[in-house]
Amino acid sequence: MIKFNFVDVIMKLNFSKYQGTGNDFIMIDNVNGDYDTLTISQIQFLCNRKMGIGADGLIKISSHLDLDFEVEYFNSDGTQSFCGNGARCSVSFAKSLWLLDDKTSFMAIDGPHVASINKEGIVRLEMLPVDGITSDRNDYIMDTGSPHFVRAVGNSDETEIVEFGKSIRYSERFKEMGINVNLLKITGKNEVKVETYERGVEDETLSCGTGVTASALVYMMIYTETRFVDVSTKGGILKVEATQTKNGFENIWLSGPALKVYDGSIII
Repeated sequence: MIKFNFVDVIMKLNFSKYQGTGNDFIMIDNVNGDYDTLTISQIQFLCNRKMGIGADGLIKISSHLDLDFEVEYFNSDGTQSFCGNGARCSVSFAKSLWLLDDKTSFMAIDGPHVASINKEGIVRLEMLPVDGITSDRNDYIMDTGSPHFVRAVGNSDETEIVEFGKSIRYSERFKEMGINVNLLKITGKNEVKVETYERGVEDETLSCGTGVTASALVYMMIYTETRFVDVSTKGGILKVEATQTKNGFENIWLSGPALKVYDGSIII
């Protein structure tokens, strides 16, 4: 149970709300360091859907010495990780701050990334190379910026993602560090459906960029000639392209919409 600390310093916080295929984020312009002092309890409060704004995560866009900007991503429980949809939304938000034109390079928790955005708001994000993939029958584990467990199931399988996700995430093997859990259903040639339980949110999210990427790579491992996969999530469709190597994958790109929902301010 989250406990909020209401003795934090009161401040007015300006924000924008963005969503990428239903994965929603509180976006904060921190280029001038105005919100460097934002605390974990404040982040938890802001992301809470009953008490605050409500979001899967919070993102601070900060300055960087060598790149266009830095993405500081926080899950709704205040923990940090890389987030594919969050990174894509960050590119769209950073463009609104005049930090880029159509192409950009930025820093994230897992290292530097490049991306582009077109006039329709589609953001194409390069993910870091993936290796060290392990598998056991229909189960796969890999790190696509965040650790993911993927189970490939038949399209008729009715496994409930929240119950299944908790059983894996809180298992003896993963309970300490946590892991994101995905159900991958093959629906057609180069087409899959993915459901994701996210650690840090501790619930199903409508979409997860790193989970979509991991699931698409599993499909490519099954159908080795494939380089492009359309991934359907409950929040929309994302596209993944990649090149398979001897040890994993490289040239991995995640593409999809990243849209503003509204601007606002809140006293915290």
